[in-house]
Amino acid sequence: MSRTKPSPAPADRGDGTRQKLLLAAIDVFGRLGYDGATTRALAEAAGVNLQAIPYYFGGKEGLYRAVALHIAEGVAERMQPVRLRLQSRFAAEAHGEAISPEEARILLTDLLQELVELLMRPEWETWARVVIREQMEPTEAFQILFTTGMQPQIRAARHLVGRCLDLDPAAEIVGIRALGLIGGVLMFRTARAAVLRVMDWDAVGVREIALIRDLVETLVAGLQPEEKPT
Repeated sequence: MSRTKPSPAPADRGDGTRQKLLLAAIDVFGRLGYDGATTRALAEAAGVNLQAIPYYFGGKEGLYRAVALHIAEGVAERMQPVRLRLQSRFAAEAHGEAISPEEARILLTDLLQELVELLMRPEWETWARVVIREQMEPTEAFQILFTTGMQPQIRAARHLVGRCLDLDPAAEIVGIRALGLIGGVLMFRTARAAVLRVMDWDAVGVREIALIRDLVETLVAGLQPEEKPT
């Protein structure tokens, strides 16, 4: 006697529709921007009924915020292991276990190399367009991207750069150096066309990622405290 596969429960079908809309919207918003992405274009890209957008997200604006949250949470999830290790170390530092410049360089290298791995993941092909648009013309969604996805890594990097240089992490020069390091990593994603052209690469694969990781190590090694006058 043959057995047929049970039909998905209504909740399962709903989750599938919501997920299809969310993933399609990342691509559509990234290519067309918020104003250029019509609800019809969003629904057609997802292959769902037009009414699914207000039903699941309350409208286009809600869908856009959900896209920003999806990206931010994706960043947070991927970076969580290294972030938790750093939080534990920073907590120990607050109780008197100082972070030396040498240890700070190791920790900062780990953080930035993990960021390299994140940025080279396939999903960033579409995520990057949304993030770049929000950098150029911030909306309310930028706060979601920044608070959940960007700020924890920037704060950690700034703290470690301060320890590398033996300076107050709140100092302006420390912030500039930290952002410069992060920006150097981001370029390999946000300026990928230029990177491929300059380097004569066909793509950024395992070999190329290893070279970028090596670059991170070299850049961080250059963060040395200035000699204080005797």
